[in-house]
Amino acid sequence: QSRPIELDLEALTAAGYVTPNSPRTRLADQFRVIKRPLIANAMSRGATSVAHGNLIMLTSALPGEGKSFSAINLALSVAAELDHTVMLVDADVARPSILRKLGLQPAPGLLELLQGQAEMSSVLLRTNVEKLTILPSGQPVPKATELLASEAMRRLLDDMATRYNDRIIIFDSPPLLLTTESRVLASHMGQVVVVVQAGRTLQADVLH
Repeated sequence: QSRPIELDLEALTAAGYVTPNSPRTRLADQFRVIKRPLIANAMSRGATSVAHGNLIMLTSALPGEGKSFSAINLALSVAAELDHTVMLVDADVARPSILRKLGLQPAPGLLELLQGQAEMSSVLLRTNVEKLTILPSGQPVPKATELLASEAMRRLLDDMATRYNDRIIIFDSPPLLLTTESRVLASHMGQVVVVVQAGRTLQADVLH
């Protein structure tokens, strides 16, 4: 029942994203390297079993380091897999950017789910990339960041982690040093990927 939407794959390819239409590039190969251990952990094929391993959070120390760009590319790369589907969740509720970067209009999503105003099937966006669905952040509300740290969020994550055993769920989260909500979110994730901007991010911020 999810709503179908069309991504402009040519425009995304031109903007540097790894789409099904993209030629084989160094960037595409780099995301293949990144996704392999993440998929292995998500499907409990790693050295040890990871609880909620299919919940993967992308974050950074500070804004502007490329985490949303990386989250989108990781999702597109995983969508190219034969055996897995992927859901991309915009959980950066204070500064949502996933839909804008994909050339889409704002839409209801995560915040409406957490407030009990919508069902998952009504807010999920089914894209023309066959195995990729998107859960937008939703309409901004004053208590948006508090909702990320709520019990409703914990229940939603538990449900998402166990409902589809072939689905990998990638969260674009707020930067870690900007809010406390991302740290709460991280505690529910099976895996966390920290994006660091080469030559710009201070080592002290990464360590913090």
